[in-house]
Amino acid sequence: MTTATTAQPARPSLAPAGSAPSGSAPAEYTHREILTALSGLLLAMFVAILSSTIVSNALPTIISDLHGSQTGYTWVVTATLLTTTVTTPIWGKLADLLNKKLLVQVAITIFILGSVGAGLSGSIESLIGWRAVQGIGAGGLQALAQVVIAVLIPPRQRGRYSGYLGAVLAAATVSGPLVGGLLVDTPALGWRWCFFVGVPIGLIALLVLQRTLRIPTRPRTEPLRLDYLGAALLTGGVSALLVWVSLAGDQFAWGSVTSLTLAGLGLAALVAAVVVELRVPEPMVPMALFRERTVVLAVLASLVVGVVMFGGSVFLGQYFQTARSFAPTEAGLLTLPLIAGLLVASTGSGQLISRYGRWKPFLVTGAVLITTGLALLSTIDHTTPILEICGFLVVLGLGVGMSMQNLVLAVQNTVDLRNMGAASSLVSFLRSLGGTIGVTVLGVVLSGRVSELLGGSAAAAAGLSDLATLSPLQAEALRAAYGDGIGLVFGIAAVASLITLVAVLLIKEVPLRTTVDRQPSSSPAASPAA
Repeated sequence: MTTATTAQPARPSLAPAGSAPSGSAPAEYTHREILTALSGLLLAMFVAILSSTIVSNALPTIISDLHGSQTGYTWVVTATLLTTTVTTPIWGKLADLLNKKLLVQVAITIFILGSVGAGLSGSIESLIGWRAVQGIGAGGLQALAQVVIAVLIPPRQRGRYSGYLGAVLAAATVSGPLVGGLLVDTPALGWRWCFFVGVPIGLIALLVLQRTLRIPTRPRTEPLRLDYLGAALLTGGVSALLVWVSLAGDQFAWGSVTSLTLAGLGLAALVAAVVVELRVPEPMVPMALFRERTVVLAVLASLVVGVVMFGGSVFLGQYFQTARSFAPTEAGLLTLPLIAGLLVASTGSGQLISRYGRWKPFLVTGAVLITTGLALLSTIDHTTPILEICGFLVVLGLGVGMSMQNLVLAVQNTVDLRNMGAASSLVSFLRSLGGTIGVTVLGVVLSGRVSELLGGSAAAAAGLSDLATLSPLQAEALRAAYGDGIGLVFGIAAVASLITLVAVLLIKEVPLRTTVDRQPSSSPAASPAA
């Protein structure tokens, strides 16, 4: 009979020779070395995420210079958002199968090429194509950054580093319009630098990563089998749904044949993808992940966090510029309280989680603050004092900062290392998807509310692009309607945020493990007989 002192079977090492065994952080990594290794990744990730929002204030100038149409205006934004979202789970799965460092370098290279092409574009069609390439690289960086941290650092120490990642993610998302406004307002630079600005930073990130990033790799003992069919169905289904929600109500009516066809094709492709994923040996999105209670609840919570994160930059920028007549740069500066709250909460909660090992209290507090911040913002109108709004934004930023990366941490603490890439990217993917769909639907609600507030006035038939052609009285009426209508958007978001609150309350707090991988659940030495 085996005894409790029987040696454990040897496990294959994830680390290179001379490093710690599998399941623990490499012994040669100090805090300073980890920060150095992650610095290149965080740099690249910052500019990649920045690229998705930096063009918002530059788009009118871009469309004018390249003689684009309203359709082109929409697709400059949609192309990047589409490819970023649909490729995130694919990058995550590839990270579970291939060399992670090489994948990071490939993603950065793709992003740099897309940035150069976009900056040199001579037509709106060319710009849209290069923006799609940018999105592929950005999707890779968003997915792989989570995986690299998970592979290098055990969950018990991961909070402090995940906090840095969350701060970068949020700061890049919210500060994009500010940077874009500054570049457009600088005559010596102009809109093309909205794309060129990422090139030197991306090259620096490549150099830093090559010199400092050493990721433990698991030798493959079986042939590589990629789920091409699952990837194609997932990409097609999500693409159809994103195109539908992005263009419906603008390019075609919600109840039109085009709208119903896109929605039907998207849902059919996703159903087919689920069937495929249940049968293939290496699924792109392992369905077994959804048997984990923490994964399901974290995904639900992340959907609303995505709406808040993306909606913050979209609707707040619109409110400050349209309802309050601030210039683009000023509107960007007025979102700094949101960024400040986010940075403080993200880095602070990460440090405290690493110190004390408790993570659920921060998730619950974050969800409460998100709901509170949105409820406060639902009270604003076109006359609300700016300082009061800034206070509301701090509350909202603190909530998002405590929630966003800690939801990923909860998932990573639950799954095996072999599924770390798929699980981490699943949370990011659904956060982006939820944000895209949520912001689009809330935009429709805002338009309807503005029309309702204007009634039968002449300004009711005008859009924001016609603001300059209206009489002073009509323009003032339109601005006031947008300012008064924005409260409804935040009110609906506040109600939706209750989903996040309920989800995090139901998550069971599992102690953060001190190893990178989960320990075997059973072994000869751990049997009942022993």
